[in-house]
Formats: sequence, structure tokens, C-alpha cells
Amino acid sequence: MYNFLFHLIMELLGLIFLFLSFTVIVAYICIMVLSALEMRDQRRKNRFADYQDIITSPMAPGVSILAPAFNEGASIVQNVKSLLSLHYGNFEVIVINDGSKDDTLVKLCQGSEMELTSYAFHSEIASNKIKGVYRSTNRSFSKLIVIDKENGGKADALNTGTNVASMELVACIDVDFILSSGSITWMVRPFKEETNRKVIAVGGVIGIANNCDVQDGTVTKYRVPDLLLGRFQVIEYCRVFLMGRMAWTRINGLMLISGAFGFFNRELVVEVGDYSPKTVEEDMELVVRMRRYMEKKGQPYKVSFVSDPL
Repeated sequence: MYNFLFHLIMELLGLIFLFLSFTVIVAYICIMVLSALEMRDQRRKNRFADYQDIITSPMAPGVSILAPAFNEGASIVQNVKSLLSLHYGNFEVIVINDGSKDDTLVKLCQGSEMELTSYAFHSEIASNKIKGVYRSTNRSFSKLIVIDKENGGKADALNTGTNVASMELVACIDVDFILSSGSITWMVRPFKEETNRKVIAVGGVIGIANNCDVQDGTVTKYRVPDLLLGRFQVIEYCRVFLMGRMAWTRINGLMLISGAFGFFNRELVVEVGDYSPKTVEEDMELVVRMRRYMEKKGQPYKVSFVSDPL
């Protein structure tokens, strides 16, 4: 009797695992097909795109790059120079020193010739106290703004940066990321391509810099990591970004714009209340709130994703 029950339970478990495995395989096949269709359409559009026109066009939207920094003294100067070298006409870089305990602010001021200024802005979103806003006396750093504030976490730092930002779009990134020179140009395109729907947010592909050569804030040579674990990490990033998020974009179901690299419509961000410091998934929570806001208004919208390496 016990042997019979044991074999019956094992067979049932085997059937359950088989069904689950089949379901997962079918789901990934569907995602792969949707992703391939979306990438095909984006590649077709790229054939007719002149990105030089986007860079120089007076109609191109302005972009405020928000880069929260906490104890980044070892690399902050090089990272800021990399951001300032991006190929785009109308943009500003706002570095938010979120109460760093090291010499992050000192190195920023020394390396960029920054001085404390009386910078006017409107606090539309609640955030921790700002100690000071710095601008450079060197014209080479005219696009750079440094905010020194009390520590409040990444979400609070982004809220502070949004208050100070003066451009139409805000780009939220991690300050230790390396952006390709044309990344802004690629990311602003979806905001201007849609005519029947309002693009509220755009995400971009994030790659792995393991084993790559980096010089002056630019990746000069790409290599696959030597370690097996690193190679699996590259595969995982391709699965998550290229396959997963492209598929959800195809059916306008993308719920997450990575906090490491995402562009948002600033006006809409202010209307919905910006990032919530009460959750560790502030990037996803913001997108969900933006979607709910647009649904309540009954206005057609889209959350887009760019497949090009950024």
C-alpha cells in the first residue's frame, strides 16, 4: 500500500514538473518571437534615421541627466567627464552628492572648478535639505551642476535632481555607469516618433563591462569575460534586456525601466510624484504609477525600450 502511494505521488510530481517545464518553454518561445519582431521593426527604422540631424536639430528635446553619487570619490571625476563628452546638443549633467562621507564633493569641486552659487529652482517634489548648488567657472563644464544634499537614498537624490532639472526629459542613471557617446540620441528618438500615443518613459540596454578595456570613460574594446560565471552574467543580461523587455515593449506591457538607465517625461514625473523613498524598487513603482495615471486620464501612451547597445 505504501509503495503504491509513493509511486503515485512521484508520478504526480513528475507530471507537475513536466507541465511546468513545458509552460516555461512555451512562454520563452513566445517572448523570443515577440522580441524578434520588435527588434526587426527597430532595425528597419534605423535604416532611415539620420542621428546627426537629431543632435543638431533645435526641435530635439532637452535632457537633464541625473546622477546620484554616494561615496564615489575614487572615480567621480572621470565619470563626470565621460558624461560631459556625450554627443548631443541640448543636455545638462546634474550630479547629486547624497551626503557622501568621503571626498566625493571635494574632488568634484577641484576637478571641475566648481563654486557655490545661488541657483534658483522650484521644489515641486519633497526631498531632503539641499546644502548647496555648485556651478563651474570653466566653460568646459558649463553643462555640469553639482548638488550637495543631506543623505536620503537614491530615490530622494533623484527627486532633488528632478526639482533642479530644467529640461523636458530627465535621464536617471548610476554615476559609475559608462554611456556610449550616442546614447542620448538613441534614447530621445521614441519620444518624437510616436504621433498617436504619448511616450512616457524609455529604457535602454545595459551591458557588462567585465574584461572590457576602458580608457578616459569610454569602452575601447569589448571582450567576453574569462570566467564562466561572468559569461553566464552576459547571457542573463541579454535574456533580461534584449529578449524580455523587447517582448513586453511589443505589446506595450513593459512595467520596469531600469533605474540604472532610463529616460522619463519630466512633466509627467512631477505630476505623479516622482520616486518613492519608501520602496527599494522605486524605478518599477514609478512606472506603475505613471501607467495608472495615464489610464485614469484615458490618454493613449507607451513605455518604450531601445535595443541598441548603450
